[in-house]
Parts: sequence; structure tokens; C-alpha cells
Amino acid sequence: MAPRSIPLSVFARAARWQQRSFTRRLPQAQATQARFLQTLLKEQTGTALGEALGLGHVTTLGEFRQRVPRWSYDGYAPYFERAAAGETNVVSPRPVQVFNMSSGSTGSRKLVPITQRVRQTRAYANQVAMGYAFEQARSKPVGQLLLTTLIAPLGQTEGDITYGHVSGNQLRTTPPFVFDRLFVQPYNALLVSDTAARNYVCLLFGLRQERLTYVAANFPLIMLQLCAYLERFGPALVEDIARGTISQDMALEPGLRRSLESRLSPRPQRAKQLQQLLNTHGRLLPRHVWPDLVFLITARGGPSDFYFERFDEYFGQTPIFGGTYSASEAVFGSYHQLDSDGAILALKTNFFEFIAPDQWEQKNPQTLLLHQLEIGEYYRVLVTNYSGFCRYDIGDVLQVVGKHQGVPLVVFRYRQGGTLSAISEKTTEYHVTQVMAALQDERLPIEDFCITLSKSLVEPYYIVNVELAGGAKLPSPQQFLQLFDHQMQQVNESYAIKRQKHDITAPQLNVLASGSFRQLRRQRLKPGIGDDAQVKLSHLSCDRTLLDGITILYQAR
Repeated sequence: MAPRSIPLSVFARAARWQQRSFTRRLPQAQATQARFLQTLLKEQTGTALGEALGLGHVTTLGEFRQRVPRWSYDGYAPYFERAAAGETNVVSPRPVQVFNMSSGSTGSRKLVPITQRVRQTRAYANQVAMGYAFEQARSKPVGQLLLTTLIAPLGQTEGDITYGHVSGNQLRTTPPFVFDRLFVQPYNALLVSDTAARNYVCLLFGLRQERLTYVAANFPLIMLQLCAYLERFGPALVEDIARGTISQDMALEPGLRRSLESRLSPRPQRAKQLQQLLNTHGRLLPRHVWPDLVFLITARGGPSDFYFERFDEYFGQTPIFGGTYSASEAVFGSYHQLDSDGAILALKTNFFEFIAPDQWEQKNPQTLLLHQLEIGEYYRVLVTNYSGFCRYDIGDVLQVVGKHQGVPLVVFRYRQGGTLSAISEKTTEYHVTQVMAALQDERLPIEDFCITLSKSLVEPYYIVNVELAGGAKLPSPQQFLQLFDHQMQQVNESYAIKRQKHDITAPQLNVLASGSFRQLRRQRLKPGIGDDAQVKLSHLSCDRTLLDGITILYQAR
């Protein structure tokens, strides 16, 4: 069978085979984790980092926990920089092929070395996740996927090793014949650097296919931005589909434009169909233009629920699948159900340890293994994997929301240290996203938000900074603040106590100009980071100067 003639169902069957094999081994999770750690230690012992950590003296799990320190990224940074400069056998005996670059939640750059083995373990976790998704949707058609991720690398290290965002690095390794079968947009469409132009071109190819079955985005916000571009460019997209062209208004390098337009041909019938939808509804929505969508793929947990409140408008009841719970440093878990936040720990991708809340402030905390975790409880996670991380404390706080064949199902809640305290109440990002998601239920048209603190330290209060969708106005700002304050007291008991004692006074509302949060993300960009969509902007900030230079339309107290 020629590569290009491989049906999409073959990829689905391969993923389901991996998923079933993974599922059969879940009852042996402890043994799987022990084997993973022993194999990794044997391979990493002779590296510069392995010698510095004393891995050669570790023979048991107890020795590993006792001898190897718990480090944040800063502990690994000097070794990763040596690898970036071209030095070999620093973090792995295998060659570093590429570096994942994370902007982090503050915009600071992190480089994570990726070898062939790391790629294989990450790809395996992805394939397991998709196997679960295909199994859930087995009665539905298997078709192509649309995404708009920037695929171009961001640069070269001193040792001439490419670095880029994790999603782009993964996509660049996809064989061309596989890429063309899986994705509706051509590879070159993801090389377009201008965000608006890239979304336009990807939508152009996606709209040509009525029976598109999947849409993917790294984060829910990016999915909503795609919907906004579809509304904004609807009439122009219909014209281009009819003619088989790309609008001259799009910022495209001439060679790239020629390459992309060579893949297009006039589709007058599809254009007529889309124009009818535009006439009927006044805008193009994904649920109308792609009525056969099976599921969406985007990040779950953390702040996602806030954005999901707006998904029904654009996607109807299309299920949302989390894919993998992952970061540039590691894949933590594979989701196993549609419309569910719980991800099964990636047992063959990392070795996991967990820290219970009563140990978070300890210098040498006691750690738990996966079989010791309790449903409903929160934990910090330490990962050990083939990127060179050993007992790496990424700072994520997970909640165990269930178990699948004895293996914990985890969901990301917030980043440790990312809390807001006027007077030691420790409001987390999970708290405020719960609140704002509840307010979205009241159909308040919020595009994005961030909670900051007043400049007054004597009578402190929370400032709710919101950007409204489409230039809308809140019908009653005071009522909005009352709802916010009430919900905050419901989700954070410490906040409630301090509000009732008047240690924290009533909140303030700032309604920001349209585009303010994109401006804030652009301000966080560092050289070499690239697209502002890759900058994670927390919904909490202790920076009382965060809004300097941002236009505030009106305030309420």
C-alpha cells in the first residue's frame, strides 16, 4: 500500500492498539514505575548531570529519594545550557536533537533537551491518549484535524541545535505522508509567522472540507481566537474559497503564498453553501460550517473551565478531549474520556513522586508514590524522565479526581506559588477560575480577566480586571462585584473569614479596553519566544503595576 493511500482508520487502529496494551498493564503500575526508574538510572548514570547527582551510587528507590535532591528548573539550567552549547553526554548519553522552549508563566525562557528517546516516550503517551479518544468515539467517522499551531523553529542554540515550542517541535518530526493524511491544512500553512494570516490560511483549507471531524488548539483561548478569526474574516474566506485564492490582505511571504495557492482550486458549491450560512446567521460558526465535528482537542484543567463556558456558542455540544496533560518538560498523563478532566498518569514516560500539602514547606519533604494517593486530595508532583530531570519540582499542584484500574486520575489545578494574598488568604488560580466560570453562567460577556491587589496595604482589596467580548457593557457593574465577592467567599473559606472581619475590603472592577490582554501577553514576550499566544498569562498577579499602560474604560467599587 502506497503511503499516501493509507486510510485514516489505520492511524486510529494503531492508537487504539497502543491504548489497549497500556490499559492491560495498569494493574502492574507500581512494577512499571520501578522498571522505568531502574532503566533510566542505568542510562543516565555516566552523564555529567548523573555524576553530579550521584546516580551511580543509587541502587534502591529509598536511596534515590534520600540521595537525589529535589530541584526546580534553576538547578538543571547550567547543565542544559552546556548541552545547548554543543557539549555531549551532559544530560543524556544520546544526542540532543532539539530543545523544547517554554516561556513559562512569567515569560522567562526555559530550554528542555529532547533526545530520540524523549520523543518516543512523549509520542507514546500521545498515542495512548488518542487511542482512548477514538475508542470513545468509535461509532463516529474518522477524518482530518484542523489546527493553527506555529510550526517554525524559534532559533538555534550556540551549539547549532534547533529550539522551539514543544508543539512545533513535535509536528516537524511528523513524516510528510502522515501529516498530509492527518491534517486538513498543509504543512506550509503552519510556517506563516503572522498570527492572523496563519489562522486565515488554516481556516481557508479547513472550510473547503465540510466533513472536518476534529479541531485542536494548545489552549482553549487559542480555540476561541480561531472562532473570532472565522467571524472576522467570514466574507473574505467565502470569496477566496469560490475563487481558489488567498486574500491579498494577508501578510504572506511571496514564495509561501505561491506554494499555498498551488494547493487551492475554486470550490463554488462549497462557497455557496457557506454564503447561505453567513446570510442566515450573520456570521460563520464552527458548529454550522462543520456539522460533523466529533470532538475538540485542547488543554483541560487549570483556567480552562472559564473559557469552556463560551464553547457552546461556537461548537454546540461537541465533546472536548484533553489529549495529554503536558508541558515542555514532561507529559504527565493521558486523558481517557471525552469531556473529563482526569488524566491517567503517564507511567511509561516519567517516574512520579508526590508531595502532600503538609510537606510543601519542608526543605526535604517526604514523598508518596502513586498507590499512596487519595481521591480528592491535592499534591505537588516531582518527575524523573529522559530529558535529564531527576526529582524535578515543576511547581504544579494536581488533584486526584478518581482512579482507573487503581491508577490515579489527575487534573492540573494551579501552579504552586501562584497565589494571591492581601492578608495570607492564599487565593489560587483555581479559586478565581471557578468564580469567573460561575459568573459566565450568568451570561456576563467576559473575554478574559486577571485579579490583582490594590495599592493600599492598610485596607487591601481585590481588583477584578476584565475585558468584555465584542465591546459589550456590563448591565450592572455593582451587581457583578457583589456576585464576584459572594462566589469568592464560597470557594475560599480564608477569603470569606477575612472579608467578614473587614481585613479585606470590597473588591473593585476595572473594565479594560478591547485587546488589553493581548497587549499584556505581548509585553511578556522575550527575544526568541515568538507568537504571543504561547505566553501563559496567569489569572492572578501580585504585580501592582501590571496595568500600567493599559487603558481602563471605567471602574466600579
